[in-house]
Amino acid sequence: MAERLYERVATDLAARIGSGEFAIGRRLPSERDLAQTHAVSRPTIREALIALELDGLVEVRKGSGVYVLATAPTGGKRGVTDVGPFELLEARRAIEGEICALAAARITDEEITVLEALLEEMRDENGRDVVRSEDADRRFHLQIALATRNGMMVDTVQALWEARARSPQTRSLSGKAQEAGVTPREDEHLAIIDALRSHDSDAARAAMRRHLSRVLDALIALTEVHEVEAARARIAAERRRYSVAT
Repeated sequence: MAERLYERVATDLAARIGSGEFAIGRRLPSERDLAQTHAVSRPTIREALIALELDGLVEVRKGSGVYVLATAPTGGKRGVTDVGPFELLEARRAIEGEICALAAARITDEEITVLEALLEEMRDENGRDVVRSEDADRRFHLQIALATRNGMMVDTVQALWEARARSPQTRSLSGKAQEAGVTPREDEHLAIIDALRSHDSDAARAAMRRHLSRVLDALIALTEVHEVEAARARIAAERRRYSVAT
């Protein structure tokens, strides 16, 4: 597999840290500057910083910046890298939007009932156990794929969720989201159910894409680590990078 953009950035930053260009205790350049230097988006920079954080090279201090902790990874070698959380959500939005559109044409009343039960489970668990709530969310999305009657689409959704569970970088950000109280949103899942119940493919596609866009927006906001005032002015530009017409 070709090296991912964030892996390239992480490799370069790790080398610069290892060479002493960024000394221990020093704050790294701003995400904006790093994005310009590497000609990538700021979400890609954040994925790289998550990888460096997992390796013990940097510490992300909310509201302050990213600081160098060590010149070499914990244990002497870099950890495993996998799909980045933002690229995964971008893929999910594109793929699951179309899956939802197809499901709208084929879904049965019985399958709608299953989705309603899973939404009720999410609602109940949101205030008790976010891990269980997220598992109900996973089964919700898989049930929509099952409604397409297309085995490849079911396999694809399963693979996307397996990638989410497998990737250390994605797991790290998911853990931070859980700590921040981010949970599956009832209103967005209800909008998906309503569109599916009406067998409106266009509405179902739009509802799924809006839902995953909102998740992406939430993670973009969660990973804002410094330059808080400027970030407020720039957040709209970052959202446009990942926005879709509705």
